Amino acid sequence: MLEQRYRWKNRQIREHVSVLEGKTSPTILLKNALYLNQALRQWIRGNIWIYQDRIVYVGNQLPECVEDCEIVDCTNEIIVPGYIEPHSHPFQLYNPHSIAEYAAKTGTTALINDNMAIILHLNKKEAFSLMRDLRSIPSAMFWWCRFDAQSEIMHEEEIFSHSNVKSWLEHDAVLQGGELSGWPKLLDGDDMMLHWIQEAKRMRKQIEGHFPGASEKTLAKMMLFGADCDHEATSGEEVYDRLMQGYMATLRHSSIRPDLPNILDELKRLGVQAYDKLMLTNDGSSASFYKDGMIDRMIKIAIDKDIPPIDAYNMGTINVARYYHIEHLHGSIATGRVANLNFLSDIKNPTPTAVLAKGKWIKKEGKEYQAFTPLNWDEYNLKPLKLDWDLTYDDLQFSMPFGIKMEDSVITKPYSISIDSLDDMLSFDHDECFFVLIDKNGNWRINTFLKGFANKLSALASSFSSTGDIILIGKSKADIICAFNRMKELGGGIVLAENGQIVSELPLPLHGIMSDLSVEELMGQEQNLQEELKKRGYSFSDPIHSLQFFSATHLPYIRITPRGMYDVMNKTVLFPSIMR
Repeated sequence: MLEQRYRWKNRQIREHVSVLEGKTSPTILLKNALYLNQALRQWIRGNIWIYQDRIVYVGNQLPECVEDCEIVDCTNEIIVPGYIEPHSHPFQLYNPHSIAEYAAKTGTTALINDNMAIILHLNKKEAFSLMRDLRSIPSAMFWWCRFDAQSEIMHEEEIFSHSNVKSWLEHDAVLQGGELSGWPKLLDGDDMMLHWIQEAKRMRKQIEGHFPGASEKTLAKMMLFGADCDHEATSGEEVYDRLMQGYMATLRHSSIRPDLPNILDELKRLGVQAYDKLMLTNDGSSASFYKDGMIDRMIKIAIDKDIPPIDAYNMGTINVARYYHIEHLHGSIATGRVANLNFLSDIKNPTPTAVLAKGKWIKKEGKEYQAFTPLNWDEYNLKPLKLDWDLTYDDLQFSMPFGIKMEDSVITKPYSISIDSLDDMLSFDHDECFFVLIDKNGNWRINTFLKGFANKLSALASSFSSTGDIILIGKSKADIICAFNRMKELGGGIVLAENGQIVSELPLPLHGIMSDLSVEELMGQEQNLQEELKKRGYSFSDPIHSLQFFSATHLPYIRITPRGMYDVMNKTVLFPSIMR
């Protein structure tokens, strides 16, 4: 099947015009609505004509032909554009389809998505087929193009080859390069990464930074290299620094960094009164964090912090669309835009009572519609993991002089090991566990100790990690093997075992990294896992991100990667992985 190159074909555009000419009926007419007009920065009353998935007219007139039209009296409705998530990681146990469906119910009808999981685990044809088929769902799905693996993996130069990255950048659903988690390499002289940034700019695509704690001078350098935006500010001062250097600044409220209320307070204290260069993101939070909403929740926090409501809505709509050059399609209620609309009961309550996405009702009058058709995951080679090897006691031998100590959910430092590493069972009197990263294909392993994760955890086995390899953590080697065997039976997942019994399991049948359940169902499984881990001494905020970031070299200080134990600050492998 040939890829459709344009959003609407010539024939469809002529149909849209024929609605204005009175020859064709709109499919939906929203009469007498109070809607947000962002061109005028005002709440305006008018009629909105929709034909299939497009707004064909906004104004005072009514259509001549309404014979096949659903007419909705909106006298008591307030309508705003569908919200846009500018920095989505759609593989945090949930999958791109399930998170898009859940987001749409909360009014977020467009997502700009990380491609990390699909560039690492699928070939280009499979990945592009998935992206093509996701165009048929009611949500708008756009993508980024990564330039590095964010870990020390084998054969990285093949996955992130020049031809592969260039194919991604040229894809019309890809709106930006990045996020630039590998920017230290750029500073050190990586001209290939700089070339990709130049190519993205030539194609009028944006570059997303990843600059936690960056100084003013570093921010200035990265702007010269081509970065346009950054989402890593954790304070009002850091947002201010980014605005001063010409960045678009994305304000974050996530499961590991719920920073938005403090940032807004500090911006006010700094005298910031212009919000046009600000966007909002949940930055790929864990499923349970979304219980109270997504971008709608962030807009509500902004309104509650006395940000003018129009500015609060703009941060979740038009600011994003303008920045990504998709304003002709998204982010406003105007003629020609995609019909993504949120119906509100009150201007100060952004959680919608009804949602239209691409002209389809997602929810209305308390009823949720089944507007999202399921995908056949097998077509993209997203099948259960098949591990054709066994974990043995020989794989659980530990002789490393130092281990990894957790400072919080995601920051890890080295520490000196003082316990006897020859035992098959560690004491519950301390918070040190056996810790293994083992190749999903069974070729290599790296064994050390993990301090601070839990003190009463017999065993955890997880196929969810940033590289898709297997993480094993626990006090008991026998239970680690038990948890691994159950995870293997499931075809991937996160499993807790104790005394030879399974105490919690979260199946991930899509390549061992994603669930095929709805986000609501996944929330229940994730909640159970978190509760069981907390009972066993996990004291941080987000175990899902802990598992994901053990191998992620964009965070300090020490990481466990396919190449071995890695010192992030000095960019060196301290101990190489062992071939099995």
